Amino acid sequence: MTIAQMISLLGGVGLFLFGMSIMSTGLKNSCGDNLQVILEKATTNKFVAVVVGLVMTVLVQSSSATDVMVIGFVNSGMMTLAQAIGVILGANIGTTVTAQITAFNIATFTPLFLFSGAVMYLFIKKDLVKHIGTVIMGFGMLFQGITIMKAAIAPLSHSEMFKNFLSGLTNPFVALVFGIAFTALLQSSSSATVIFQAFVVQGILDYNVAVYLVIGAAIGSVTPNLLASLTANRNGKRSAILNLLFNVIRAAIIVIIINVTPLLSWIQSTSADPARQIANTHTIFAILAVCIIFPFTDWIIKLTYMFIPELPEETRAAEDRKLVFMTQMGNVPPNMAIHQAQLEAARMGAIAAENYEKAIDCFFDYSPEKVEDVEEREETVNILNHAIQDAMVKLQTLNLTPAMLRRISAITIAVTDMERISDHAENIIEYATRMKNKKTKLSKKAAKELKEMAENSMEEVELAIDIFTSENYDNLSKIEKLESKVDKQEKQLINHHVERLMENKCEPIAGVIFSDMVTDIERCADHAINIAYALKDTNK
Repeated sequence: MTIAQMISLLGGVGLFLFGMSIMSTGLKNSCGDNLQVILEKATTNKFVAVVVGLVMTVLVQSSSATDVMVIGFVNSGMMTLAQAIGVILGANIGTTVTAQITAFNIATFTPLFLFSGAVMYLFIKKDLVKHIGTVIMGFGMLFQGITIMKAAIAPLSHSEMFKNFLSGLTNPFVALVFGIAFTALLQSSSSATVIFQAFVVQGILDYNVAVYLVIGAAIGSVTPNLLASLTANRNGKRSAILNLLFNVIRAAIIVIIINVTPLLSWIQSTSADPARQIANTHTIFAILAVCIIFPFTDWIIKLTYMFIPELPEETRAAEDRKLVFMTQMGNVPPNMAIHQAQLEAARMGAIAAENYEKAIDCFFDYSPEKVEDVEEREETVNILNHAIQDAMVKLQTLNLTPAMLRRISAITIAVTDMERISDHAENIIEYATRMKNKKTKLSKKAAKELKEMAENSMEEVELAIDIFTSENYDNLSKIEKLESKVDKQEKQLINHHVERLMENKCEPIAGVIFSDMVTDIERCADHAINIAYALKDTNK
C-alpha cells in the first residue's frame, strides 16, 4: 500500500467519522431538548426503556452518545440502574442501523447530499432547516468517506504483507481482541463495523473472521462510557460497568451460539451482498443478545453492585430522595395532605441547610471528599424539589378552600427558597475548588470576617427552617436581628475588601471569590427570612 493510498484511507476514515459527528449534532439540534426529555422520562417499565434506547440511538446515530446521557441521568439520580439497563439494551440494537444504511451502495448520489445539505446550511436562515441541512451534509460525508475508504482499501487485496497480517486474525480470540482494540481506538462500534464491511466487500477479509471483529467491536464501544464515568459518582460508574458487563456477557453468548448452531450460515443466506451480510450479522447479534439477556437484567444489576458495592451514605442519599410524607395525598383529608406537604418541605429544607453548612466548612477546610458530599446532597435537594413541586400540583386538584390554596402557594414558594440555599452551597464549593486549583487564599483578616458572616447566616437558615416547621413565631425577632447583622456585615466586608484592593493586600482571584462569597452568604440569609415568614398568617 503506497503512502498516497494510506493518506487516502485515513482521509476516508476521518471524513466518515466527521460525517457521523455532524449528522449526530444536527439531529440533536433539530430535536432540541426533546431527546433528553424522552430519555429522562423512561419509566421503570423495561420494555419502554429498551424502545427509548433504540429510538434515541437511531436518532443520534451513536450508542455511545445515548449511553453517556444515561450515565449523566444515573449520576444525577434521575434514572435508576433498572431503567438504565433497558436503555442500554435498546442502544445496542439502535447502533446497528448505521451498518444497515451503509450497506446500500448510493455513492452516485453522495455529491447531491453534500450539495443540498450545504445549501440548506449556508443559505437558509431558519434554524431548523440549517440543522436538517447539517444532517443531510453529514449523511453525504459519511458515504463519501466510505467511498474513499473502499477505493483506498482495494489495492490491499494484492498486498502479501496485509494478507499475512489478516491471516493472524483467523484465530477467533485474536480477532475478538483486535475488534475490541480497534473500536476502542475509534471510540465507535458503528465506525469500526463499517470499516470491517469495507474489508469484506473488497475481499481482503473473510466473513467468518469479520464476525469476531464485530463481536469485539461491541465490547470496544464501551470505552467512551468508561471514560465518561471517570468523573461521575458511584452510580454513574455503575452504569458504565453495567454496559461493559452486558457487552461482555453478550459476546460470550454469541460466541457459544455461532459455534453450536448454523446461525452464521443462515445469516449468509439472507443476502448475496457481503456488506449486507455484515450489517445483518451486526443487527441479528444485537437483537438475539437482548432477547436472551433481557429476563436476567436484575442479575446483571446485582453483579454490577458486586464490582461497586453500595456504601452506607449512598443508602441514606437514596432514602433522602424519596418522598416520605406526601405519599397518600389522595387518601387523606385536604388539611392533613397540606400538613404532609409542610413536613416534606421542612425535611428538604433541613437537607438544604445541612448542605449550606457543609459547603461553608469545605470553603475554609477544603477536601475533594467534602466537595463530592455537597454535590451529592445538592442532587438530593434538586430531586426532592421536583418531586415536591409535582406533588403540590396534584394537591391543588383536591377540593380546597381559598385559605388552603394560599397555604399551598406559600409552601411552594418556601420550597423554592430552600432549593436556592442549596444552589448557593454548590456555588461555594466551586469557589473553594477554584481557590485550590489556583493555589490562592484569603488573608487571615478576610477569612475571619467571612467566617463570622457565614456563621450568622447559617444560624439564620437553621432558625428559619425551625420556624417554618413548628410555626412558632416567637423567634422572629431573633432572626430579624441576625438578618440586620448579616446585612451590616455585607457592607462592612465589601468596604474592607475595597480598602485591601487599594493597598494591594489582596490577590486578584481571591478578591473576586471573596466578593462572590459575601453575595452568596447574604442571599442565603435573605432566603432564610422568606422561609421564616412563609406560613405566617396563611391560616387566617
